[in-house]
Amino acid sequence: MNPPKDLSQATVSVEPSDASPIMGVGTPSASGPMPPVPQPLDVPVAHTRSGYRIAKRALDLTASSVGLVLLSPLLAGIAAAVRIDSPGPVLFRQERLGLGGRPFACFKFRTMISSADEGQHQRHVSRLMKHGDGARERAWIPIEGDERVTNVGRFLRRSHLDELPQLLNIVKGDMSLVGPRPPIPYEVELYEPWHLRRLSVLPGLTGLWQVVGWGRLSFDEGVKLDLDYVEQRSFGLDVRIILRTLWQILRGRQF
Repeated sequence: MNPPKDLSQATVSVEPSDASPIMGVGTPSASGPMPPVPQPLDVPVAHTRSGYRIAKRALDLTASSVGLVLLSPLLAGIAAAVRIDSPGPVLFRQERLGLGGRPFACFKFRTMISSADEGQHQRHVSRLMKHGDGARERAWIPIEGDERVTNVGRFLRRSHLDELPQLLNIVKGDMSLVGPRPPIPYEVELYEPWHLRRLSVLPGLTGLWQVVGWGRLSFDEGVKLDLDYVEQRSFGLDVRIILRTLWQILRGRQF
């Protein structure tokens, strides 16, 4: 299958969602909090051509390393602003699931108060992903008017600068510049079996879902775009996604 020449024409058809939640991953319980996701998940890794794998890793290492050096004054300024704006650590570390479902620590600049309750986001995700009442047709968007977000955090989120520390994850090899965004374990607890295939490649800082329809598509539609990327991966497609991401950030578009 050839990669799409025009990313806006990428398919968003949704696979049937009548399958039951994945067995062995964990489902919500009315009697208490969700059980932890078994670590690691046994998700088959997608075959990647050796030439593409080498070129992609070279681009990841070069761009992330150079980016960390060139952006170091900006990173220091953001760190100072986060520290001054509210008490707590500068960086936020969160467990995400990467290639094959393996967990890793994902870095971001902290955008919330240090005492923020993660349960609020967990309930938001559950509402978006649960079956019935058209919930799975809702656009995948952040919590509106989230009072946990700090003043500096709102700016960092709008500009996407809060994601810059993930350049460290790329250097380490946990992530790539381009790929499906890494999910939180409690999101994966609600996956249907076909959703798991988005974990068959390295997660990315940006991806096809982000540049085509972030904030406008439902979760199932977004995952279908991630699976399109898994099928059509190429160096040229990665470069086009990176360029489109930069253009959208410069235009101030949210995704």
